[in-house]
Amino acid sequence: MAYFDAASTEPLHPQAREALIAALDVGWADPARLYGSARRARMLLEQARTEVAEALGARADEVSFTSSGTQAVHLGVLGTLHGRRRSGRRLVTSAVEHSSVLHAAGIHERDGGSVETVGVGITGAVGAGAFCEAVLAEGTALACLQSANHEVGTVQPVAEVAAACAEAGVPLLVDAAQTAGRMPLPGGWSVLAASAHKWGGPAGVGVLVVRKGTRWRSPLPEDDRERRRVPGFENVPAIVAAAAALRATVAESAVESARLFALVDRVRTEVPRLVPEVEVIGDPVVRAPHIVTFSCLYVEGEALLTELDKAGFSVSSGSSCTASTLRPSHVLEAMGVLTHGNVRVSLPRGTSAADVDRFLTVLPGTVRRIREEAGVKL
Repeated sequence: MAYFDAASTEPLHPQAREALIAALDVGWADPARLYGSARRARMLLEQARTEVAEALGARADEVSFTSSGTQAVHLGVLGTLHGRRRSGRRLVTSAVEHSSVLHAAGIHERDGGSVETVGVGITGAVGAGAFCEAVLAEGTALACLQSANHEVGTVQPVAEVAAACAEAGVPLLVDAAQTAGRMPLPGGWSVLAASAHKWGGPAGVGVLVVRKGTRWRSPLPEDDRERRRVPGFENVPAIVAAAAALRATVAESAVESARLFALVDRVRTEVPRLVPEVEVIGDPVVRAPHIVTFSCLYVEGEALLTELDKAGFSVSSGSSCTASTLRPSHVLEAMGVLTHGNVRVSLPRGTSAADVDRFLTVLPGTVRRIREEAGVKL
């Protein structure tokens, strides 16, 4: 089986596995206590925090660990809005943010705040000018912009937006789930959210970074842990493994990202040549190295994913015709692109050229059979 769904979750990095097994033996105690085993757990936790902070370009005391990337986004969005209520109740987001941002925005609206959603172009990139203009409007409390889109891979103009936010005195939250560890992070952000299982760490560890000087107040009942930002007992072994995976991924990223970028380029070039009536989606150059998305006309997404699974390929979809959703992806809708027969291929570390070649060999016949069964011949 060729696993091509790294944008959902990256396989556990070998260094994360080693660190997790070791930390299970020495990092199990409560890091908030004072006895020996607890002090060892605290040392492991703080060392992991320092390593993650260094990889993300932050200070250790700005980093908190959450139970997921989604929780990090929710706390980042709602906590910053809560801390800046006196500055305004207006939130600015792009139309293609992750659902965690959109759901937090919905809570903000129900609480009496307002949300301005800035549209995107055909490649999925937000217009920097339009976004900056929205940020500069009076009463803006927070802006949210992902580093790269989770469905099509397009990189967003974070640096330009960050400059406008700094000019307006508005904090910028960046959801860096798809780029943390893989690509250098642009500067200028005030709040950052990321998820360890996207870079080869274990599931169940998210990262919330709140820059010094950013007003933030927990939307949840306070707890003494994680600098009063995140309630609950820290999963020290998983956090240690997450830090080990991030450290290793950053060290490998220059070589591995370039290699994956070239493999994705091959898919982007060959799929429309081999399969008729296909739309390759997203920016061809300004993109995350590991993601390529395309849509096939006259094909149901669920049927295509099922047949590719049978052929030995794990891929995902933003199509309206998948078992996990009853409507088209909000990302694809916002871009104004074809949503049916959608396939997202996202390559994990170590993907071989042979697996990509096999995928390109299998895909045309698979699409043709599905179309023929539906009575479509091209």
